[in-house]
Amino acid sequence: MSHRQPIRIADRHQFDTLIDARSPAEFAQDHIPGAINCPVLDNEERARIGTIYKQVSPFEAKRLGAAMVSANLARHLQETFADKPANWKPLVYCWRGGLRSGSMVTWLRLVGWDAQQLANGYKSYRGHVIELIDRLVPQLRLQVLCGATGSAKTRVLHALAEAGEQVLDLEGYASHKGSLLGNLPGVEQPSQKYFETLLAQQLESFDPSRTVYVEGESAKIGRVSLPLVLVEHMRQSPVIALDATPEARLAYLLRDYAYLGDDPQMLADKLGWLKELQGKETISRWQAWAHERSLSPLFSELMAQHYDPHYERSQERHFTQWRTRRRVQADDLSEAGIAALARQILALDAASAG
Repeated sequence: MSHRQPIRIADRHQFDTLIDARSPAEFAQDHIPGAINCPVLDNEERARIGTIYKQVSPFEAKRLGAAMVSANLARHLQETFADKPANWKPLVYCWRGGLRSGSMVTWLRLVGWDAQQLANGYKSYRGHVIELIDRLVPQLRLQVLCGATGSAKTRVLHALAEAGEQVLDLEGYASHKGSLLGNLPGVEQPSQKYFETLLAQQLESFDPSRTVYVEGESAKIGRVSLPLVLVEHMRQSPVIALDATPEARLAYLLRDYAYLGDDPQMLADKLGWLKELQGKETISRWQAWAHERSLSPLFSELMAQHYDPHYERSQERHFTQWRTRRRVQADDLSEAGIAALARQILALDAASAG
């Protein structure tokens, strides 16, 4: 059995399995990508022990806690770890590398497995994420894709990724389309911390000498905030503008947001948030269309009256290189049209590099 030493974040890839020994609630909020959750205390048990620690005594909390931890570890040994071979090498972490991961490591080592503990636990990983974002973002060679609502920017990004390009899909990590109606049906947005974890994981994989394509986002996507360093770097980077025709955009929106017709009440409620901007009469008309599932006239007016009037001004205000943007014309946003747009963007970049 190898000597037990504190394992650092950088060495985590040398292990067969990464085990998060924290409660399911802590795991759901954020965890190291690839980790499996094997709690030594569940959410209720953890809360109960905390209360006893404060209200009764630390000794009583530890005695009861030990019994709960033992029962949970026994279950993991009988179920989760039942098929692990003798040479299995797990790395275990909890919040700060304390009792929870320590007790699991002790039992796994008694079995004969070469289990190790992550030094300073999840806390050290969280520090690693913040440091990575601050260090790597300013080095990115960003090309920012801009375009009015319905220009298929996200799909063009995906097409660039499919062509082997480096892409930062912020809306993908945020599980949100970034607009007023951007909630994905039945999909929760991640916590702020997990969003940053996904971002850091992507940044780590990039080759800093190659271009990274990103969509021009505002500082928030739904309820998730972009790191300030990324917002600032994006706003100073070169811009490629997708100039799509209103007809192509409307056809694309009707496909991309077709599911909004499934919940007319939710759509009508969201539109109600625009009452101060658009006035009562307009919103009543839009809400009536929502209830009738008449998405075509609704999206047509939303584009013309809500999204487009501020588009040009806000882009110029936010992107320092807006005036020198390169433009790509688009009158077809079908799948084939989107693939052609991606090729056009790559040709633009190849020409400017050459």
